[in-house]
Amino acid sequence: MLNVLLCRAFCLQLERWSCILRSSEDNLKNLQPLLGGAYSKNQLSWTLQIKPSVFSEYRIMCFKSYSMTFACLNRMKSYRLPWTRLYSTSRTTVDSSEVKTFLALAHRWWDEQGVYAPLHSMNDLRVPFIRDNLLKTVADHQPGKPLSGMKILDVGCGGGLLTEPLGRLGASVIGIDPVDENIKTAQHHKSFDPVLDKRIEYRACSLEKIVEETAETFDAVVASEVVEHVLDLEMFIQCCCQVLKPGGSLFITTINKTQLSYALGIVFSEQIAGIVPKGTHTWEKFVSPEKLESILESNGLSVQTVAGMLYNPFSGYWRWSENTSLNYAAHALKSSMQKHPAPAEFALKEETEELRIETSTNSGVHEALKK
Repeated sequence: MLNVLLCRAFCLQLERWSCILRSSEDNLKNLQPLLGGAYSKNQLSWTLQIKPSVFSEYRIMCFKSYSMTFACLNRMKSYRLPWTRLYSTSRTTVDSSEVKTFLALAHRWWDEQGVYAPLHSMNDLRVPFIRDNLLKTVADHQPGKPLSGMKILDVGCGGGLLTEPLGRLGASVIGIDPVDENIKTAQHHKSFDPVLDKRIEYRACSLEKIVEETAETFDAVVASEVVEHVLDLEMFIQCCCQVLKPGGSLFITTINKTQLSYALGIVFSEQIAGIVPKGTHTWEKFVSPEKLESILESNGLSVQTVAGMLYNPFSGYWRWSENTSLNYAAHALKSSMQKHPAPAEFALKEETEELRIETSTNSGVHEALKK
């Protein structure tokens, strides 16, 4: 807006000069310094005759000049030095298209015969898998509440299908999900049980939103049927690692990236049998156990167990299998002596400082030798 006003003021000033020139040629001498040189009468007449086109050209040039100037200033304003923004708020693990898919199904989480029936029956495997591996890390436990005293984060909790069983085992559980309607469904369902109401807390947010406030807080992080829906898997695993206590456990269940998983997990389950709604999964986001293990280990997590899971669509039950070509579960431990890596900028700064000190030391030695 400012550049337009400046351009308009400049053009008005030029028009005032034109009026002065028309009114009296006697003003020529006074205007010569302003016009930038000595003009003859013929030159002045030529200027006045073609004034409309000349001033039109001035307007265009002026407008372009101011536009370029303010565009440059805007770019400078938006620029930030890289080390002033270590964690970009624009980065996210949440896929907006996935959010829309689950938003449409938010009211159907607790229908045990509906689209989430496979997840209900999966609790027969994943709840004991989480419980038994966590109990390996404690000396004793209370009967009936084996996970008492443990703090668990359930990432992508949906309507709370896994959150509630973990709460019933005595754990203090925080369930997070980016879909607000999912959280409303989960809160409504847990309100019917006063015990769960005290043990479980739900939040409508993404994992990266709570990393700073919950760093090294949880004994376990659970991401069941979640990693195949995230936008940035490596960032997601990094966040999981950051919120875990040293020695804490990460539990993941997901789908392998194989031709069989595409044929059965998408073509058959979604398009033919209708076991899950169409568009629920994207094959490109599936991850193999080998790739997942590589990402986990690069973030200081040691993989303890990888076990295959098979679902029978006719009986509606799951069972463990040595075959991981479809679904599988993984358990990894965070190192109890893990050191958080320094950001690249600071690491480079430290290396530069060390090099400077070394150079100055060598210079001092050379000077001493010369003497």
